[in-house]
Amino acid sequence: MQEGRAGQAGQTGRRSQEHRGRGLGLGLALLSAVAFGGSGVAAKPLIEAGLDPLHVVWLRVAGAALVMLPVAWRHRSLPRSRPALLAGFGLLAVAGVQACYFAALSRIPVGVALLVEYLAPALVLGWVRFVQRRSVTRAAALGVVLAVGGLACVVEVWAGLSFDAVGLLLALGAACCQVGYFVLSDQGSDAGADAPHPLGVIAYGLLVGTAVLSLVARPWGMDWSVLAGGADLNGSTVPAWILLGWIVLVATVVAYVTGVLSVRRLSPPVAGVVACLEAVIATALAWVILGEHLSAPQIIGGAVVLAGAFIAQSSAPAERAVKAGVPDSETELSRSGSAA
Repeated sequence: MQEGRAGQAGQTGRRSQEHRGRGLGLGLALLSAVAFGGSGVAAKPLIEAGLDPLHVVWLRVAGAALVMLPVAWRHRSLPRSRPALLAGFGLLAVAGVQACYFAALSRIPVGVALLVEYLAPALVLGWVRFVQRRSVTRAAALGVVLAVGGLACVVEVWAGLSFDAVGLLLALGAACCQVGYFVLSDQGSDAGADAPHPLGVIAYGLLVGTAVLSLVARPWGMDWSVLAGGADLNGSTVPAWILLGWIVLVATVVAYVTGVLSVRRLSPPVAGVVACLEAVIATALAWVILGEHLSAPQIIGGAVVLAGAFIAQSSAPAERAVKAGVPDSETELSRSGSAA
C-alpha cells in the first residue's frame, strides 16, 4: 500500500516537473521570438545608411561569436565529438538564415520577408511527405495549403507580383535554412548526459558562421565609417552603433540561446508554433517604427500564413516532426558526429 502511494507521489512529482519545464520552455520560446523579431527593424536602417546586407550579417554573427567565445572555450571538446552538427548549425541556422533574410530586407519590407520565411513549417512537412515518404495528417496538409494561399495574398500575386522577385526568393531561402535551425537545435536532446551542450552548439555555430560569412561578405571592404554615424529610424536619427549593439546582443545572442533552449524543452514542432509570433512581432515593429504599412489583403494573408504554420506544426506527429528533414539513419550518424 505504501509502495503504491510512493509510486503515485513520484508520478505526480514527475508530472509537476514536466509541467514546470514546459512552462519554462514556452517562456524561452516567446522571448526568442521577441528577440528575433526585432532584428529586421534594427538592421534595415543600417542597410539604408550604406552598409551592404552581407556586411550587416557579418557584424551581427561575428559580434555574437566574440561574446560567446568564453562559452566556446569551455566546451572546446565539442568540435571533436560533434563536428558535423556544429558545421551544419553554423552553415544553415546561422549563416544561411541571416544572410538570406538580411539580403531580402534590402529588397522587400520586413514583415513580408518574415512571413515568407515562416513557410518553414510547410517545407518541413513537404520534406516528410515527399522526400522521406511518410504520411502526414490531413490537418497538417490543410495547414500547408493555408500557408501557401496566405503567401499569395501577402505578395499580391493578382498585381503581377508587386514585390521584388529576387527578394522573395531570398526570403524563401531563409525559410529553407530555418528548417535546419529547428531540426539541428533538437539534435542529441534525447541522448541524456551525452547530449551536446546547447550553449556550446550555439557558440561554435556562430564561429563557423563567422568563418563562412567572412569568405562571402569580405568585411575588409566594409565602409566602417557608417557605424560612427547615424541611421534614420522613420525620421529620427539613431546612432548606428546602438542599432548594431541591439542586433548582436539581443537579436542574436539572447535570441539563439533562448531559442535553442526552448527547442530542447518543447521539441521543434511546439517551439516552431511559438516562433511564428516572430513574424507578428516584426511586422508590428516595422509598422510602428519604420512606417512599413501593409494593405488589408496582406494583413489577412499574413494571418492565414501564421494560421497555416500553426496548424501544420501542431498537427504533425511529435516523433516524426522532431526529426523532420533528417532521415533516421542520418540522425543517428549526427549523434556520433559523422553526419549532420
